[in-house]
Amino acid sequence: MSEEPDTSAGPAEERPAAERPAEELPAAERPAGRPEERIDRLQRRLADFAAARGWEPYHTPKNLAVALSVEAAELVEIFQWLTPEQSAAVMEKPENAHRVADEVADVLAYLLQFCEVLGVDVLDALAAKIERNELRFPVPAPPVADGHSSE
Repeated sequence: MSEEPDTSAGPAEERPAAERPAEELPAAERPAGRPEERIDRLQRRLADFAAARGWEPYHTPKNLAVALSVEAAELVEIFQWLTPEQSAAVMEKPENAHRVADEVADVLAYLLQFCEVLGVDVLDALAAKIERNELRFPVPAPPVADGHSSE
């Protein structure tokens, strides 16, 4: 599937704030609040967006999981045939950076909606998973010197 690159976006300072990553915005325009507050606000905006359009009946866990998978696949598609070097440089081209950011936003939007519907606190779930992984995969001990010299 071929998409035409979006050439309408000019330099970052010429794009509307809503189309620019937070780190490109002046400090006064960056979203305020702790991450969990921002996530809560985004989840509320997504829920309000869906409610205003009467989409709640379609936002079942199954449908949201499928939509999340489809959006993740669209993100993968961007990288599908790139070499490791090309994939590491993908954000250097504005048209690619825009596509990546859009797909990341789509994945996150569906993940947040999925968590909202099931009552999963996404930050608590992530913190718990990291803790389990730290126990499951401990940092290896440094090699012990055997006291022999290689000289």
